[in-house]
Amino acid sequence: MDGLDIFGEDWDTLIVLDACRYDMFEETNQLDGTLSSRTSKGSATTEWLQANFDGRDLRDTVYITANPQLERNRERWDISLHETVNVWLEDSWDGETGTVRAEAMTDAALDAVEQFPHKRLVIHYMQPHYPFVPADTQFDKEHLQQIGSSGESASDENLWNQKFLGDLDISEGQLWTMYVENLDYVLEHVEHLLEQLSGKTVITADHGNYVGERASPIPIREYGHPRGLNDDPVVRIPWLEYESGSRREITAQSTDEPRESIDSELVDERLQNLGYK
Repeated sequence: MDGLDIFGEDWDTLIVLDACRYDMFEETNQLDGTLSSRTSKGSATTEWLQANFDGRDLRDTVYITANPQLERNRERWDISLHETVNVWLEDSWDGETGTVRAEAMTDAALDAVEQFPHKRLVIHYMQPHYPFVPADTQFDKEHLQQIGSSGESASDENLWNQKFLGDLDISEGQLWTMYVENLDYVLEHVEHLLEQLSGKTVITADHGNYVGERASPIPIREYGHPRGLNDDPVVRIPWLEYESGSRREITAQSTDEPRESIDSELVDERLQNLGYK
């Protein structure tokens, strides 16, 4: 689909919030900068990655990510980045919530700022995508208990599928509140990161998320971010531009270090933790 070409835009650092709707960001954001809305090239992370990363010469870019989807699809895409920092693969993975917490991502991003002073940085946080870290809840995390076990259970489905199927007894208003709180949580850590960045930084999202809105062309109530749907809740994303200090001098340079093999079972497990099927 047509939409925002992130690498065709002018920025030094791109901060990506996973599954962050424009309207939710507009209501919640307290960060300085100029806010506008854009249209994403996908309604899911895989669509967004393929549309923006596949087949591009991105040797001037380092991708720091809490989301395993790039590694899950690397063999079928032509990826040419200077470096990929898989934070989800390291000790920063939080087994209790089944995600990479925002504070761990900020720490990894600050390390990358120091290590790669002449590269564009794409910093992909996992929030506000569930699990809802600040919420003292189990319904958004209990499907984690089913990973690796046999038998059928509603908790084998991710949160949004449970709601869609009528297996989750919680109101859309309650879900929205926890979703917004998860955004507020990540923005606190993004604010700390912004204080350490120079140049032009943009805060955006890979895609949005339905929370009970009617989809098109079939007007059923949708939840989550199904691939191939292009309604505002899933493709209208924020674009907040913020400048501080001097711009970085960006250079393209290949890395000669061979990539270590990543256990495909671990990738699948992390994706299941995050509710991907």
